[in-house]
Amino acid sequence: MELVFAIVLVVIVLLTCAGTSVSSDDRLLVNMTVVRSAAAAGAYCLDGSLPAYHIHRGFGAGARNWLLQFEGGGWCNDIESCAERAKTRRGSTTLMNKLETFSGILSDDPFRNPDFYNWNRVKLRYCDGGSFAGDAKFDNGTLVLFFRGQRIWQAIIKDLLPKGLRFANKALLSGCSAGGLAAYLHCNNFTTYLPDTTTVKCLGDAGFFLDSPDITMNHTQRSFFQHLVTLQGIEQNLDENCTTSLSDPKQCIFPQYLLKYITPPVFVLNSAYDVYQFHHILVPPSADPRGRWNRCKLNPKQCLPNQITILQAFRVEMLTALRSLVFYPNRGGTFINSCFAHCQSESQDTWLAPDSPQMYNETIAESVGDWYFGRNLSIKVDCAYPCDTTCHNLIGADTTDYHL
Repeated sequence: MELVFAIVLVVIVLLTCAGTSVSSDDRLLVNMTVVRSAAAAGAYCLDGSLPAYHIHRGFGAGARNWLLQFEGGGWCNDIESCAERAKTRRGSTTLMNKLETFSGILSDDPFRNPDFYNWNRVKLRYCDGGSFAGDAKFDNGTLVLFFRGQRIWQAIIKDLLPKGLRFANKALLSGCSAGGLAAYLHCNNFTTYLPDTTTVKCLGDAGFFLDSPDITMNHTQRSFFQHLVTLQGIEQNLDENCTTSLSDPKQCIFPQYLLKYITPPVFVLNSAYDVYQFHHILVPPSADPRGRWNRCKLNPKQCLPNQITILQAFRVEMLTALRSLVFYPNRGGTFINSCFAHCQSESQDTWLAPDSPQMYNETIAESVGDWYFGRNLSIKVDCAYPCDTTCHNLIGADTTDYHL
C-alpha cells in the first residue's frame, strides 16, 4: 500500500512541476489558462471573450527562466474582416482548442530543445487580430468588436508575474509571424516588468515584414498596415522614439524602422523568400490578376528568369533592412536562410531534427542558443536560392494560415 501511495505521489509531483499537461503520441499537450482578471482591465478578444495562454512549468536549472511565445495568425484591418474573424478561433478563445501542442522552441525534450526545454514556457493565444498592439472598440449598436491587444498583453503579463515571472533570471520574448511582429513591438515594454538583473532578449520568427512595393510598385502591405493601425488604435502603442522620428508614425509597425530603437538584443529568424511575403507583399493577388506568377508561386523551379531576378532583389532588400544586425553583430543575431518557408521555431522538423535546415553546420535551435547564451556570435545569412539543400519548403501549400 505504501508503495502504491509513493508512486501516486511521484506522479502528482511530476505533473505539478511541469504544469497542467498531458502526453499523447509523444506530443506535449498543455492546457489553456484563461485570464479571469482581464475583464476588469477591459482586455477582451475581438468577440468579447477573455484572453488566454498555455504554460508549462520550468524545472531544475531552468526554474527561474521564462520563454514567452506570441501565437501568430494574420490580422484584420477592417470591420468586415474583423467581424468574420471574431467568429473563429482567431478572434475568440471560446473557439480555440483547449490543449495546445508544445514543440520546437516550446518542447520539454532536452534532445529536441536543449537550451530552453526546462524553462517556464508560455504560449500567448492570439485573439485580437492586431499583433497584441491595439486599444480601441467598435460599437454601432448591433455589432461590438474589441481591439484590445495591448491590454491583453498587459493582462497576461500581470497574471504571470506572481507565478514567478517577476523573479526571472533569464527571459526570452518570441513569436511567429504576426506573433513575431508582436515580439518586436513589445520587446522594450517587456523589460519594464522585469528586474534590472534579468537577462532579457527577443526573437522574431517570420515577423520581419518588409515595407516593400509589390511587382506593380504599389505599397500593398504599407496600405494594409496603415488601415490596421488606424482601425485598432495601434499608433498610440508604437515606440515613441520611432514615431517621433518618422513623418508617418504608422510606419513604426514595420520592424525595419523600429529595429534601431529596440534596446534588448534581438534575433531575427526569417527566410529571405518568406512564403507569406512572397505571396502577399511582393506578388499579392491584386498585382497579378492574370496569374502569371501562379506556377512560380507553386514551385520555384517553375519561375521564369525575370521572376527569379525579382525574388533575388527582394532578398537583397531584406538584407539591406537588416544591415544594422548583419554588420554590427553585437546588437543581435540573425538566421536568414534561403528557404520558401514561414515560421521555423515552433515546428520540430525545422527547429531541431536530423534533417532540419542548417547554415554553416548549425541548426536554428543551435544558432538561437549560441546567441542567447553568448556562446558565439550568431550572424548567419544564406547564399541565394537555390543553393540551400537543407530547406523545408512550404511552397505549393496553402499560405493563408501559416500561423500568420
